[in-house]
Amino acid sequence: MNILVLTSSSDSFNSIRPELEIFISLAKAGHKITLMTQKESAYSARFKEFGIDVIEAEYRKKISFKTIFDIRRVIKEKYISIVYATNSKAISNAIFATLFSDVKLVVYRGTTGGLYRHDLGSYLNALNPRVDGVVCVSKAVENHVKKQIFCKSKKVVTIYKGHDVLWYDEKPSNLEDFDTSENNFNVAFVANVREHKGLIYVVKAAHELADIKNLHILLIGKDISQEPYLSEIENSGMKERIHVTGYRSDVPQIIAACDVLVHASTRKEGLPRVILESLASGTPVIASANESSLEIIEDGVNGFIVPIKDAKAIAQKIRVLCSSAEILKNVTDHAKDVINSKFSHNETAKKYIQYFESLL
Repeated sequence: MNILVLTSSSDSFNSIRPELEIFISLAKAGHKITLMTQKESAYSARFKEFGIDVIEAEYRKKISFKTIFDIRRVIKEKYISIVYATNSKAISNAIFATLFSDVKLVVYRGTTGGLYRHDLGSYLNALNPRVDGVVCVSKAVENHVKKQIFCKSKKVVTIYKGHDVLWYDEKPSNLEDFDTSENNFNVAFVANVREHKGLIYVVKAAHELADIKNLHILLIGKDISQEPYLSEIENSGMKERIHVTGYRSDVPQIIAACDVLVHASTRKEGLPRVILESLASGTPVIASANESSLEIIEDGVNGFIVPIKDAKAIAQKIRVLCSSAEILKNVTDHAKDVINSKFSHNETAKKYIQYFESLL
């Protein structure tokens, strides 16, 4: 197959790896992959290594005549049979670029919101009749998309964005750099903070845990040092044991050094990458009961599920893991199981090949 991928590759290496490794695996399987993306990225060397042709592209406008022309030109020059667009601006330009052509247009959907029949903008996305297929990152997303589409011939599927445990086979961070140590019980929270990420419930949980003297909490990400979080930390009773790290490029290594990750999102998400990174690193997860988290976490096996917006439930599960070495060992021992099966990168690549072939 000759496949043209319209995507962005300008983010950090860890964040783009699960997606971009898919295209590398397709190239390794003998398919001709062309990427329209940023030429200078953390993945440039790997693209070159596996013979992937990269054409410079930036997706800044919903409708760009230059981008549309460039896509049409590449389709003709490279005899493209499938165009795969992975972000909203790439999708809208791809819709216009593929009009009146036989090429199959597939789009990616990574969130459960933002796509509605009553929203005209959705018709420059997956709801457009020109779109032949939609790849959803989770069953929760697939269910949402299927409720919105009119055209039942559109091929909507779930293909998880899988990981490989070997990607995370690196030395864990030295926790002494964050004023704690491996001898303590260390809890990680990771997010570039917005209200729905649920940080407030993690910090409120700390109020319930201040009596555990060897408990430390690492808050990793941008925009954490602001209100109301600073006041909650100040009044938590364990101010000196809550460590705000700011943005970090070595998040998987920090998580790997911790005993548990808390993912406290208060609304639906597509498929939380940080949960998969944590499990692939061998660290179990306490997650709020969003649909997508329920697809990853098996309660009591590789972590725990708690009610949404429930600080006391988060605290209770942290206390259980902190007080029981046996329970902690059990969920830790099973953390990687789901990555090696249901969320395996190899399984993801295989399903992409099967899906694309089914469209032709």
